[in-house]
Amino acid sequence: MNDRLWSPDELSATLGAPHGKLSTAVRGVSIDTRTLQPGDLFFAIKGDASDGHDFVDRAFAAGAAAVVVEKGKAEALAGQGAVYPVDHTLPAMERLGVAARRRTQARIAAVTGSVGKTSAKEMLRVVLGKAGPAHAAAASYNNHWGVPLTLARMPASASFGVFEIGMNHAGEITPLVALVRPHAALVTTIAPVHIEYLGSLQAIAEAKAEIFTGIEPDGVAVINRDAPHFELLKERALTLGARVATFGADEQADARLLHFEHSGQGSRIEARIEGRDVVFALGAPGLHMAQNALGVMLVARALGVDIAASADALAEFSPAKGRGERMILSAKDGPFTLIDESYNANPASMRAALDLLGATLPGVGGRRIAALGDMLELGAQGAAMHAALADDLKRNRVDLLFCAGPLMQGLFDAAPIAMRGASGAKSADIQSSLFDEIHAGDVVMVKGSNGSRMGPVVAALKSNFSGDASAA
Repeated sequence: MNDRLWSPDELSATLGAPHGKLSTAVRGVSIDTRTLQPGDLFFAIKGDASDGHDFVDRAFAAGAAAVVVEKGKAEALAGQGAVYPVDHTLPAMERLGVAARRRTQARIAAVTGSVGKTSAKEMLRVVLGKAGPAHAAAASYNNHWGVPLTLARMPASASFGVFEIGMNHAGEITPLVALVRPHAALVTTIAPVHIEYLGSLQAIAEAKAEIFTGIEPDGVAVINRDAPHFELLKERALTLGARVATFGADEQADARLLHFEHSGQGSRIEARIEGRDVVFALGAPGLHMAQNALGVMLVARALGVDIAASADALAEFSPAKGRGERMILSAKDGPFTLIDESYNANPASMRAALDLLGATLPGVGGRRIAALGDMLELGAQGAAMHAALADDLKRNRVDLLFCAGPLMQGLFDAAPIAMRGASGAKSADIQSSLFDEIHAGDVVMVKGSNGSRMGPVVAALKSNFSGDASAA
């Protein structure tokens, strides 16, 4: 079996001639020595917190086939292994990504949106993977280094490629989608994420619409018809020559959600897709997941995958760590359910998570418990957006609320007195009170922005209540 990702000739054509000779096949591409595998090509990327050039020795020790470094650093590395000297390492990795896109015959999908883009990317990986070899990043590699890295890792044999593209500011998606050149591009929704930097929902929609600038001729733009500024997104896509397909609850949607219900640890969905009634199971709960599944099916359809095949495949999808993953843990008096939504948060995803908590039935004598951390990058509207969630707590019959962070203190104060568990300045401050409160039958949902550090709360829950822990 040939597991070579890049040949010496392909690398030389893109990066220039190396100092030294490749002693092994290049089987992968890495920018992190902690995860580097033998045979990887290591790019010494300069980041905000560290410089990959400081880890070149470690890369060779870990079995790197070659390294890519700035020209001024190359001479000192002579003799350790093959070294590709370049002017700057990130543009060099971009060039390798461009070469990967040029050589592939794969059908390419790109995903963006304020909420749900990583889950949609993973759904596409599952659906397209049933139709042929599908390449996608293992994590949320959706920024200026993650997208070219994912491209550079794409095998020539891939039948499909799936790329998540994110942004914090206007203008960031355009250069990334120019690298990816998708045949279909999905916008999950528009929500006040990064509004601190962009100022308005319309500005966010304009920034997300940049994904259509790189779409291939006769490509398909898949847009949530229920999203704010749908008409703006549609106009931008049509202006750029894309065909438009829509999904949502709107009766004019090409993929229309007719009925949704929780079923076990997943969902049962009834939809009308391109005039055809379809009933299918999704291996994840949540209305937001069901809606994005319809968008995913339209993307897959645009790439040549039958709707029925997509529907069958979605039963095998399951939410990733921090994005709705469920597990059964053991309190002193019996099992309880943990819903891990700790990866990130904004008002739209927080409401979706609270809806999921509200739809989850506690066990006998159990309660719904929400442990929430600050939602960040909301600008001047942040405090009001946090307090406004009080109605969502009541609507979803949350019994106990634990809040971490100065912004969440506003929600804690706005919540009914009987609902208030404990609050603190940071996530560590609420752990003890939360742990003392958990009993058998409870459903505990943890969510917050990455900067609010709710992930460690989940890790501590798993550690302290391991017992016979299992996936729910």
